[in-house]
Amino acid sequence: MSKNIIITGTSRGIGFELVHLFANQGHNVLALSRNAQPVNNLHFENITSFAFDLCKAEDYKNVEDFITKEWKHVDILINNAGTLLNKPFAETTFEDFEYVYRTNVFGVSEMTRIVLPYMKQDGHVVTISSMGGIQGSMKFPGLAAYSSSKGAVITLTELLAEEYKEIGPQFNVLALGAVQTEMLKEAFPDYQAPTTALEMANYIYEFALNGNKYYNGKVLQVSNSTP
Repeated sequence: MSKNIIITGTSRGIGFELVHLFANQGHNVLALSRNAQPVNNLHFENITSFAFDLCKAEDYKNVEDFITKEWKHVDILINNAGTLLNKPFAETTFEDFEYVYRTNVFGVSEMTRIVLPYMKQDGHVVTISSMGGIQGSMKFPGLAAYSSSKGAVITLTELLAEEYKEIGPQFNVLALGAVQTEMLKEAFPDYQAPTTALEMANYIYEFALNGNKYYNGKVLQVSNSTP
């Protein structure tokens, strides 16, 4: 049975691959990213995409209007959008930290808050985090803003699972190891990750559809390497 799925950060990388995977299986997808063009070029009847900025309040209203008019309910929300900043801490400004947190933490929080009223008891909210956000994991210089923001959404997920445990939906977070995406290449030009965006998207696809039968309020470390 086809499901209604919202994915953020769909212009490239894992998000772009996820849109394909769900659409090819007949699911309805709302693809949200600051640049809607790559997904618009796909021409699938079951994909809707529009430009969306996690930092703009009015863009959330567009999402709410779309759900109300077109879908009435949402089965899965994948909070995939994020921004990666690699900068020495001494040079990381207040504005840098604010931008990273607005996108990676406040954006996840607000998108989830907007979509929750339309989700059923067996709905699934999947938030994409990073191994850098795991306490005790290997840490890297230059990622103070990014990795700490990814730690914040892990705790947020645990809190939401507790708050909604009686009425649903389920909330889980995937802490990804290094994946070869454009975002990673921009931040670490010389690093070659062991996992492709499509390989990781395949895992997230299956987990989003079925993971909430087994997990709620959990962080899963999806990494085949130390970082």
